[in-house]
Amino acid sequence: MPTNQPTTSQHKRQSRLLAAASAAVIVVVGLGAFALAPDHQSNQPVPHSTEVFAANTPKQHVQPPRMLENGAPFSFADLVERVSPAVVSVTVETKAEPMAANGQMPQDMPEPFRQFFRNFGGQNAVPQKSIGVGSGFIIDKTGYIVTNNHVVDHSSKITVKLPDGRQFEAKLIGSDAATDVALIKVKTEKPLPTVEFGDDRQLRVGDWVVAVGNPFGLSNSVTAGIVSSIGRDVGNGPYTDFIQIDAPINRGNSGGPTFDLRGQVIGMNSMIYSPTGGSVGIGFAIPASTIHDVVAQLKTHGHVSRGWLGVQIQSITPEMAASLGAKEMQGAIIAEVVPSGPAAKAGMQQGDVVIAVNGKAVEDSRDLSRRVASLLAGTKASFTILRDGNRKDITADITLRKDEQVASNQKLSPSEQPEATTKAMGLGLTALTPDARQQFNLDESVNGVLVTNVDPNSDAADKGLRAGDVLRSIGNKPVRSPEDVKGRIAEAHAAGRKSVLLLVTRGGGERFIAVDIGET
Repeated sequence: MPTNQPTTSQHKRQSRLLAAASAAVIVVVGLGAFALAPDHQSNQPVPHSTEVFAANTPKQHVQPPRMLENGAPFSFADLVERVSPAVVSVTVETKAEPMAANGQMPQDMPEPFRQFFRNFGGQNAVPQKSIGVGSGFIIDKTGYIVTNNHVVDHSSKITVKLPDGRQFEAKLIGSDAATDVALIKVKTEKPLPTVEFGDDRQLRVGDWVVAVGNPFGLSNSVTAGIVSSIGRDVGNGPYTDFIQIDAPINRGNSGGPTFDLRGQVIGMNSMIYSPTGGSVGIGFAIPASTIHDVVAQLKTHGHVSRGWLGVQIQSITPEMAASLGAKEMQGAIIAEVVPSGPAAKAGMQQGDVVIAVNGKAVEDSRDLSRRVASLLAGTKASFTILRDGNRKDITADITLRKDEQVASNQKLSPSEQPEATTKAMGLGLTALTPDARQQFNLDESVNGVLVTNVDPNSDAADKGLRAGDVLRSIGNKPVRSPEDVKGRIAEAHAAGRKSVLLLVTRGGGERFIAVDIGET
């Protein structure tokens, strides 16, 4: 028998892996037809620059892959041979999850990323220790390893295995859930093989990439593909614009590196988009530039500190730009200023449009969030704003970011809605009377005009307005009565505008919405 054929025991082990993979597919499909699924085999829910360690990581003399006459790569073998020794398997033990009396998961477990390998026994299930498998890569010869936060989150024991068979117990140095980056370390007497970071900012759509990891626990698996897109927003928070790749990655690839053709890490595999739970060629990697900054803070402090300005912001849409009389859509509009926060103390106001930070132009709200987060607490920053069409520079003191507070929405049945006194833009409107405040649980600090109903065929309905919303201002001018609303609309018509910018309060939060005016 050829020595490279699987043994009977190996066949059985592979069968068990395939069975586990099938179970994973069923669970993922149950969560939704097309869901962002974590690409590692774990029972934990998933969320969701400068050179690092340059002193400890010697620069490698990188040879590009051999090329054919037409410029296509001849083989990735040389690249893989060089980088694979530094790509590790990360096995995580976690404590058993709490079960209800009937043996089922509690209903308050996080959704939608409830993972598989749980509660196989139904009502007779006994909580057991769970095992998750992911990937990682060594960035420092003394034992620092980068992986995903969701791979090691809630871990009680972390084990790292190198391709050469060496195995170590690892310590969690620090993690950052906001970017899904974690740093772990192993103790070693001998220097470990390493890889170095590249510059993902030089990537172009269509560039070759190579992913190395441990899908479904199958160590040292290599796949290749191209960069499908850059700057992807997959709803995983404001601090990461993902690199989309079509190199196949699956559960177990989480935390593994994506290399460019120079053999440098340009991303870390983190998520897949899939209707089946397996790879369909849509994977997402955290950019190396994001990992650089996060890992540097984790190594030094064990956590990540982000700057805080104290504002709620939105990107500028074409409708907003038109309603403001602006020619460009760059920048971020301030929807709410936190009382006594840095922005409030600096004189920023609701409706200001932030167009630059420290002289560098702001593209949109995500760009502004990342810029502010990167600022050091205790420092000052200059913000260029537009207010009533005029530019103004404001200097604000940056403080540490505070935990976000989410206000609950208040709802009423149609029978409780106050009678509308007038209509405009497809909205039924009434003044905020004491009865209306009591019905909609609005305190005296909320001023404006109450929306009692919305025409389902109106642009306001398309933009998400609903009964119970309160119009605070139109065109950055406060409104207190339905007649004020009609007056602001008349002013917009006279100025030749086709839409107005509404400031809307809902459930304690505020946001701007641009709505078509229609006919008066």
